[in-house]
Amino acid sequence: MTEPLGTVEILDPIGDLDSGDTQTATKNRAKVGSARPSSLLYTYGPGSTMDLPSFTIMPSGLDDWERIWARRGSIPTVHAPRLLDAVKVHLGPQVSELRPFPWAPKPTSHSKEGEDLGVPARVFPQWLRCTNCDMLAPLTRYAYRNTNPFRPDQARFEHEKCPGRTGRISKRPMPAVPARYLLACPDGHLDEFPYSWWVHEGAKCEAADIPSLAMHDRSLGKGASATIECRACGLKRAMNQAQGEAGAAKLPRCRGRHPHLGLFEKSGCPNASKLMLLGASNLWFPASLSIVVMPESTNETHETVATELLKAAGPKRVQKYGDNLEKWREYLDEEESPLAELPAEDLSAAISHLLEPPPSEEELAEQRRAFDPVSLLVPEWNFLQRDPLGKLHKADRESGLVLSPPDGGIHPGLTAKHVTRVMAIDKLRKVNAVLGFTRIDDMERANDIGQRLVHLSRNGRPSWTVATEDRGEGIYIQLDEQAVTAWEAKVEDPDPASLWSAHTAAHKRNFEARFSDTAKDIDHLSRFLPARYWLMHTFAHLLIREMAMYAGYSAASLSERIYAWKGEGERPPAAGLLIVTTASDSDGTLGGLVQLSSRDNLERVISRALQRAHRCSSDPVCAHRTPKDPEDFLHGAACHTCAMASETSCERANRFLDRRFLVDLPGSAGLGFFD
Repeated sequence: MTEPLGTVEILDPIGDLDSGDTQTATKNRAKVGSARPSSLLYTYGPGSTMDLPSFTIMPSGLDDWERIWARRGSIPTVHAPRLLDAVKVHLGPQVSELRPFPWAPKPTSHSKEGEDLGVPARVFPQWLRCTNCDMLAPLTRYAYRNTNPFRPDQARFEHEKCPGRTGRISKRPMPAVPARYLLACPDGHLDEFPYSWWVHEGAKCEAADIPSLAMHDRSLGKGASATIECRACGLKRAMNQAQGEAGAAKLPRCRGRHPHLGLFEKSGCPNASKLMLLGASNLWFPASLSIVVMPESTNETHETVATELLKAAGPKRVQKYGDNLEKWREYLDEEESPLAELPAEDLSAAISHLLEPPPSEEELAEQRRAFDPVSLLVPEWNFLQRDPLGKLHKADRESGLVLSPPDGGIHPGLTAKHVTRVMAIDKLRKVNAVLGFTRIDDMERANDIGQRLVHLSRNGRPSWTVATEDRGEGIYIQLDEQAVTAWEAKVEDPDPASLWSAHTAAHKRNFEARFSDTAKDIDHLSRFLPARYWLMHTFAHLLIREMAMYAGYSAASLSERIYAWKGEGERPPAAGLLIVTTASDSDGTLGGLVQLSSRDNLERVISRALQRAHRCSSDPVCAHRTPKDPEDFLHGAACHTCAMASETSCERANRFLDRRFLVDLPGSAGLGFFD
């Protein structure tokens, strides 16, 4: 399944160009490409730049998606109450639902079903360079071509009557490509590079009001190596002067532009701008939340029921009915709403919640500050502690969860390794929701969501957000809590010469060097993970590598979900991991992971994974790697040869890994949990 990408009439593809001529220019409202839901969620979401064969586009904000959904009588939603409650903490209580991407399947290859749906996008950047004559100009100087509706890959901009570098007019149009320089700031603003301002060093051209520009690039795209020329006055200036700290002082201040929303910040932006190259990895970092839907998490909370009541009745009826339970019952019965079946206590509690005054901005900020991502994992952990009701346990229809104990029970060899629980997850449903995005720093490094998170709607308070559903299978493995606690007490040695102290010190250096200025008042230990997380995380990576050899899936298609935290208050301690494979465009997967959960198969996989952990082709360098001042890397005896995984598999970007916590390596005897 792929989501079509296109532009809609509400979007102005010429951005800041306000002249009358440009307003009558041909606009692209055709399908220009497609992308998988996972790509639109993690790589090419609203506000990012997506390279097409001939130009680059930017998916727009959620306000413009409303005009796409308005083409249909009903809007589908994704059922995940627990995730919706977590989204409300970050985006506000006005968020009422999670929606999938606007897409509809086609019954036949020639069907036109779903052609009216797609993710709205705009051309960005909107300055292009002719590949034949080097003309640098906004897209209104070029002709758009996309005559074949079945070949969106042929969409392109062309320079008609191109004079070339010799002045000879070309008989055929010449292709144009995006000018690859942009300006960004830490608050998530993104803007076109001001080429005319740059070449004239902030002044106006003396020879023309609107000078003709050229970009000469002869170095095959190696960094900021192009030269900008004004063909009217002859001035030239190299782009490499904008690089580095010295170059940053020559750039203009940030204008506070959000091109995905089509607006500028009303109050402006105080930040200095930073030169960015189109396609840079730090141009867009998604902020998202995800859960594995468990039956316990699908129970309707009073807040969720209140949201459903508001959607069903509308604000006027809420004011009219107030707390009159009889009128609410009568209305819900007349509408044949499923909410009419709720017990009186639950319905009354939901109505009371609906009538409560909305939280203040201070209360919302405190909720965001106190939000703990572990709270999304605790219900999953609690449910996985239950024994299945029979050989194959179907939890419920809403969650889509099907799990079973391993065939033959747990192998004695695994029991000796302190493995106390194994579950085959025959079917599961994972839901991912988008909160927003950041630029330059990812969310974990920024860590101040309220200030750094770029919103997906123009008012910053969307009534819904985008979510995807992934279905698949997995294996759940749990270690003995007593053994983990005893090992953890031994490993977390406060001695300054210990391995744990070295990792703690490296984390502090990393935190102070990479976190944003507004997050530096946070204690780095509040972000540092306990030793049991290092243990389970490294163990999960080794299992992903080993399982990929037997399960029929690539290692990049397997991902981890780590349940590792110490007991705190009513929250029980946890030491488990879930290895899953999911797909967003199918009803499930092939069953290869479930087959590995059987008694003998799993013992063989775990034993071989631990055996491989003893050696790495980069040893002894890898085995003895310990961060020392001023080093600030967040891993020890782990590298891409032995323990690191692809970014699609790891939830921590290959941080908090060390083989010495799993097995005894030379020079670190006594630290390995399994030895």
